[in-house]
Amino acid sequence: FYFSYGFLLLLLHIIRAVIALEKKIIVSKLGENTTLSCIYRGRELQLKNLRVYWQIADDQEECTVVHALISGQDNESEQCIHFKNRTQLFWDRLENGDFSLLLLNVSQSDEHTYKCVVLEKAEYTSMVHQAEVVLSVAASYSQPILSEPISNSDSTGEEVTFSCRSGNGYPEPNFYWINKTDNSHLPPSELMIIRNNNGTYSVFSTLKVKATSNMQIECSIENKIVQENLSANYTQQKQSNGSRMESHKNLKKNGQSAQAAGIVSIVILIGIIAVVI
Repeated sequence: FYFSYGFLLLLLHIIRAVIALEKKIIVSKLGENTTLSCIYRGRELQLKNLRVYWQIADDQEECTVVHALISGQDNESEQCIHFKNRTQLFWDRLENGDFSLLLLNVSQSDEHTYKCVVLEKAEYTSMVHQAEVVLSVAASYSQPILSEPISNSDSTGEEVTFSCRSGNGYPEPNFYWINKTDNSHLPPSELMIIRNNNGTYSVFSTLKVKATSNMQIECSIENKIVQENLSANYTQQKQSNGSRMESHKNLKKNGQSAQAAGIVSIVILIGIIAVVI
Protein backbone atom coordinates (compact mmCIF):
# COMPACT_ATOMS: atom_id res chain seq x y z
CA PHE A 1 0.00 0.00 0.00
CA TYR A 2 2.74 2.41 0.99
CA PHE A 3 4.68 1.57 -2.16
CA SER A 4 1.61 2.13 -4.31
CA TYR A 5 0.79 5.43 -2.61
CA GLY A 6 4.38 6.68 -3.05
CA PHE A 7 4.40 5.61 -6.68
CA LEU A 8 1.11 7.47 -7.23
CA LEU A 9 2.54 10.68 -5.77
CA LEU A 10 5.60 10.35 -8.00
CA LEU A 11 3.37 9.80 -11.03
CA LEU A 12 1.27 12.87 -10.24
CA HIS A 13 4.44 14.93 -9.86
CA ILE A 14 5.69 13.74 -13.27
CA ILE A 15 2.34 14.54 -14.90
CA ARG A 16 2.35 18.06 -13.44
CA ALA A 17 5.88 18.60 -14.79
CA VAL A 18 4.88 17.39 -18.26
CA ILE A 19 1.77 19.56 -18.60
CA ALA A 20 3.20 22.52 -16.66
CA LEU A 21 2.08 25.71 -18.32
CA GLU A 22 4.87 27.74 -19.86
CA LYS A 23 4.24 31.44 -19.10
CA LYS A 24 6.09 34.50 -20.35
CA ILE A 25 5.69 38.24 -19.90
CA ILE A 26 6.62 40.53 -22.77
CA VAL A 27 6.44 44.28 -23.40
CA SER A 28 5.71 45.77 -26.80
CA LYS A 29 5.82 49.38 -27.98
CA LEU A 30 2.66 50.86 -29.46
CA GLY A 31 2.43 50.44 -33.23
CA GLU A 32 5.19 47.82 -33.37
CA ASN A 33 4.94 44.12 -34.24
CA THR A 34 5.53 41.57 -31.49
CA THR A 35 5.95 37.79 -31.24
CA LEU A 36 3.96 35.71 -28.76
CA SER A 37 6.17 32.70 -28.02
CA CYS A 38 4.92 29.08 -28.04
CA ILE A 39 7.65 26.48 -28.63
CA TYR A 40 7.38 22.70 -28.20
CA ARG A 41 10.67 20.86 -27.62
CA GLY A 42 9.37 17.29 -27.67
CA ARG A 43 9.03 14.66 -30.37
CA GLU A 44 8.54 15.34 -34.06
CA LEU A 45 4.97 16.21 -35.03
CA GLN A 46 3.00 15.87 -38.26
CA LEU A 47 1.50 19.22 -39.19
CA LYS A 48 -1.56 17.63 -40.85
CA ASN A 49 -2.51 16.02 -37.53
CA LEU A 50 -2.26 19.23 -35.48
CA ARG A 51 -4.68 21.87 -34.28
CA VAL A 52 -3.13 25.06 -32.93
CA TYR A 53 -5.28 27.60 -31.11
CA TRP A 54 -4.27 31.04 -29.87
CA GLN A 55 -6.91 32.58 -27.62
CA ILE A 56 -7.48 35.31 -25.03
CA ALA A 57 -7.32 33.74 -21.57
CA ASP A 58 -7.77 36.60 -19.11
CA ASP A 59 -11.36 37.84 -19.50
CA GLN A 60 -14.84 36.67 -20.39
CA GLU A 61 -15.24 38.26 -23.79
CA GLU A 62 -17.73 37.00 -26.34
CA CYS A 63 -14.91 36.37 -28.83
CA THR A 64 -11.63 34.88 -27.62
CA VAL A 65 -10.12 33.31 -30.76
CA VAL A 66 -6.96 35.13 -31.82
CA HIS A 67 -5.71 32.61 -34.42
CA ALA A 68 -6.48 29.01 -35.36
CA LEU A 69 -4.60 26.44 -37.42
CA ILE A 70 -6.44 23.20 -38.28
CA SER A 71 -4.79 20.34 -40.18
CA GLY A 72 -2.09 22.60 -41.55
CA GLN A 73 -4.43 25.39 -42.69
CA ASP A 74 -5.35 28.75 -41.17
CA ASN A 75 -8.98 28.83 -40.08
CA GLU A 76 -10.48 32.32 -39.84
CA SER A 77 -14.12 31.31 -39.36
CA GLU A 78 -14.12 32.03 -35.61
CA GLN A 79 -11.32 34.61 -35.42
CA CYS A 80 -12.17 37.83 -33.55
CA ILE A 81 -12.66 40.83 -35.83
CA HIS A 82 -10.10 42.79 -33.80
CA PHE A 83 -7.37 40.36 -34.95
CA LYS A 84 -8.37 40.02 -38.62
CA ASN A 85 -5.32 40.42 -40.90
CA ARG A 86 -3.10 41.10 -37.85
CA THR A 87 -1.85 37.62 -36.94
CA GLN A 88 0.60 35.25 -38.62
CA LEU A 89 2.23 31.94 -37.79
CA PHE A 90 5.80 31.23 -38.88
CA TRP A 91 5.19 28.54 -41.53
CA ASP A 92 8.84 27.61 -41.90
CA ARG A 93 9.08 26.83 -38.18
CA LEU A 94 5.86 24.89 -37.51
CA GLU A 95 7.27 21.42 -38.21
CA ASN A 96 10.10 22.19 -35.77
CA GLY A 97 7.59 22.79 -32.98
CA ASP A 98 7.59 26.59 -33.10
CA PHE A 99 3.95 27.71 -32.93
CA SER A 100 4.73 31.34 -32.02
CA LEU A 101 2.34 34.01 -33.26
CA LEU A 102 3.28 37.33 -34.87
CA LEU A 103 0.91 40.13 -33.83
CA LEU A 104 0.99 43.21 -36.07
CA ASN A 105 0.54 46.89 -35.16
CA VAL A 106 0.11 46.47 -31.41
CA SER A 107 -2.41 48.75 -29.68
CA GLN A 108 -3.59 49.30 -26.10
CA SER A 109 -6.56 46.97 -26.65
CA ASP A 110 -4.11 44.08 -27.23
CA GLU A 111 -3.11 43.99 -23.55
CA HIS A 112 -4.19 40.48 -22.55
CA THR A 113 -3.01 37.12 -21.34
CA TYR A 114 -2.81 34.89 -24.43
CA LYS A 115 -2.94 31.11 -24.38
CA CYS A 116 -1.45 28.80 -27.01
CA VAL A 117 -2.89 25.26 -27.16
CA VAL A 118 -1.47 22.55 -29.45
CA LEU A 119 -3.62 19.45 -29.99
CA GLU A 120 -2.76 16.29 -31.90
CA LYS A 121 -5.45 14.16 -33.53
CA ALA A 122 -4.51 10.53 -34.09
CA GLU A 123 -6.66 7.71 -32.73
CA TYR A 124 -7.92 10.27 -30.26
CA THR A 125 -7.25 13.98 -29.66
CA SER A 126 -4.61 14.78 -27.04
CA MET A 127 -2.95 17.94 -25.81
CA VAL A 128 0.68 18.16 -26.87
CA HIS A 129 1.68 21.58 -25.56
CA GLN A 130 0.32 24.77 -24.06
CA ALA A 131 1.81 28.14 -23.16
CA GLU A 132 0.70 31.53 -21.87
CA VAL A 133 2.02 34.96 -22.79
CA VAL A 134 1.16 38.12 -20.87
CA LEU A 135 1.41 41.11 -23.20
CA SER A 136 1.95 44.60 -21.78
CA VAL A 137 1.90 47.62 -24.07
CA ALA A 138 3.95 50.80 -23.62
CA ALA A 139 5.03 54.00 -25.32
CA SER A 140 7.93 56.26 -24.37
CA TYR A 141 7.13 59.77 -23.15
CA SER A 142 8.61 62.80 -24.86
CA GLN A 143 11.53 64.58 -23.21
CA PRO A 144 10.04 66.78 -20.44
CA ILE A 145 10.03 70.52 -21.06
CA LEU A 146 10.68 72.56 -17.91
CA SER A 147 9.80 76.25 -18.09
CA GLU A 148 11.76 79.14 -16.62
CA PRO A 149 10.36 80.20 -13.21
CA ILE A 150 7.64 82.86 -13.37
CA SER A 151 7.79 85.47 -10.62
CA ASN A 152 6.50 88.97 -9.87
CA SER A 153 9.84 89.90 -8.33
CA ASP A 154 13.47 88.76 -8.50
CA SER A 155 14.08 89.32 -4.81
CA THR A 156 15.01 86.31 -2.68
CA GLY A 157 12.08 84.85 -0.75
CA GLU A 158 9.43 85.61 -3.35
CA GLU A 159 7.32 82.74 -4.68
CA VAL A 160 8.06 81.48 -8.18
CA THR A 161 6.17 78.99 -10.39
CA PHE A 162 7.69 76.26 -12.54
CA SER A 163 5.79 74.24 -15.13
CA CYS A 164 6.71 70.92 -16.74
CA ARG A 165 5.06 68.99 -19.57
CA SER A 166 5.49 65.77 -21.54
CA GLY A 167 3.29 63.64 -23.79
CA ASN A 168 2.56 60.68 -26.07
CA GLY A 169 3.38 58.05 -23.44
CA TYR A 170 1.66 54.90 -22.17
CA PRO A 171 0.66 53.77 -19.59
CA GLU A 172 0.10 56.52 -17.00
CA PRO A 173 3.47 57.60 -15.58
CA ASN A 174 4.76 58.46 -12.15
CA PHE A 175 5.58 62.17 -11.94
CA TYR A 176 7.97 63.85 -9.46
CA TRP A 177 9.23 67.32 -8.59
CA ILE A 178 12.66 67.11 -6.94
CA ASN A 179 14.74 69.69 -5.06
CA LYS A 180 18.22 68.74 -6.26
CA THR A 181 19.98 70.57 -3.43
CA ASP A 182 18.95 67.76 -1.07
CA ASN A 183 17.13 65.33 -3.44
CA SER A 184 13.86 65.79 -1.58
CA HIS A 185 10.50 65.37 -3.32
CA LEU A 186 8.29 68.44 -3.61
CA PRO A 187 4.48 68.22 -3.78
CA PRO A 188 3.12 69.54 -7.09
CA SER A 189 0.84 72.56 -6.99
CA GLU A 190 -1.05 71.11 -9.95
CA LEU A 191 -0.84 67.77 -11.75
CA MET A 192 -2.92 66.85 -14.81
CA ILE A 193 -2.66 63.52 -16.66
CA ILE A 194 -4.80 63.66 -19.79
CA ARG A 195 -5.84 60.75 -22.04
CA ASN A 196 -5.29 61.63 -25.71
CA ASN A 197 -7.50 60.52 -28.58
CA ASN A 198 -4.95 57.89 -29.64
CA GLY A 199 -4.95 56.33 -26.16
CA THR A 200 -1.62 57.79 -25.01
CA TYR A 201 -1.24 60.20 -22.09
CA SER A 202 0.01 63.77 -21.71
CA VAL A 203 1.25 65.21 -18.42
CA PHE A 204 1.26 68.82 -17.20
CA SER A 205 2.30 69.97 -13.74
CA THR A 206 3.19 73.18 -11.91
CA LEU A 207 5.27 73.79 -8.81
CA LYS A 208 5.23 76.87 -6.58
CA VAL A 209 8.27 77.37 -4.36
CA LYS A 210 10.08 80.19 -2.57
CA ALA A 211 12.88 81.65 -4.66
CA THR A 212 16.39 81.18 -3.25
CA SER A 213 19.83 82.33 -4.30
CA ASN A 214 20.62 78.82 -5.54
CA MET A 215 17.58 77.02 -6.94
CA GLN A 216 18.02 73.50 -8.39
CA ILE A 217 14.71 72.06 -9.50
CA GLU A 218 14.03 68.88 -11.49
CA CYS A 219 10.85 67.42 -12.96
CA SER A 220 10.95 63.68 -13.60
CA ILE A 221 8.65 61.28 -15.50
CA GLU A 222 8.92 57.55 -14.81
CA ASN A 223 7.50 54.83 -17.07
CA LYS A 224 7.95 51.60 -15.12
CA ILE A 225 6.84 49.30 -17.93
CA VAL A 226 9.80 50.21 -20.14
CA GLN A 227 12.04 51.09 -17.14
CA GLU A 228 12.44 54.63 -18.43
CA ASN A 229 13.04 57.78 -16.40
CA LEU A 230 13.17 61.14 -18.18
CA SER A 231 13.97 64.42 -16.45
CA ALA A 232 14.56 68.13 -17.03
CA ASN A 233 16.58 70.39 -14.72
CA TYR A 234 16.74 74.07 -13.83
CA THR A 235 19.75 75.51 -11.97
CA GLN A 236 20.12 79.17 -11.06
CA GLN A 237 23.13 80.90 -9.56
CA LYS A 238 21.63 84.18 -8.35
CA GLN A 239 23.71 87.27 -9.22
CA SER A 240 23.07 91.00 -9.21
CA ASN A 241 22.38 92.77 -12.52
CA GLY A 242 25.45 94.94 -12.05
CA SER A 243 27.86 92.01 -11.76
CA ARG A 244 26.28 90.34 -14.81
CA MET A 245 26.73 93.52 -16.89
CA GLU A 246 30.30 93.88 -15.69
CA SER A 247 31.04 90.34 -16.70
CA HIS A 248 29.74 90.95 -20.23
CA LYS A 249 31.77 94.16 -20.44
CA ASN A 250 34.96 92.41 -19.40
CA LEU A 251 34.46 89.79 -22.10
CA LYS A 252 33.99 92.50 -24.71
CA LYS A 253 37.06 94.42 -23.54
CA ASN A 254 39.23 91.32 -23.59
CA GLY A 255 38.22 90.70 -27.19
CA GLN A 256 39.11 94.26 -28.27
CA SER A 257 42.51 94.13 -26.50
CA ALA A 258 43.41 90.85 -28.21
CA GLN A 259 42.45 92.32 -31.60
CA ALA A 260 44.60 95.46 -31.02
CA ALA A 261 47.60 93.41 -29.89
CA GLY A 262 47.36 91.32 -33.06
CA ILE A 263 47.37 94.42 -35.29
CA VAL A 264 50.43 95.89 -33.49
CA SER A 265 52.31 92.60 -33.90
CA ILE A 266 51.66 92.52 -37.64
CA VAL A 267 52.88 96.15 -38.05
CA ILE A 268 56.12 95.41 -36.16
CA LEU A 269 56.70 92.26 -38.23
CA ILE A 270 56.27 94.20 -41.49
CA GLY A 271 58.76 96.86 -40.23
CA ILE A 272 61.37 94.22 -39.39
CA ILE A 273 61.03 92.62 -42.85
CA ALA A 274 61.42 96.08 -44.51
CA VAL A 275 64.63 96.78 -42.53
CA VAL A 276 66.11 93.41 -43.49
CA ILE A 277 65.36 93.98 -47.18
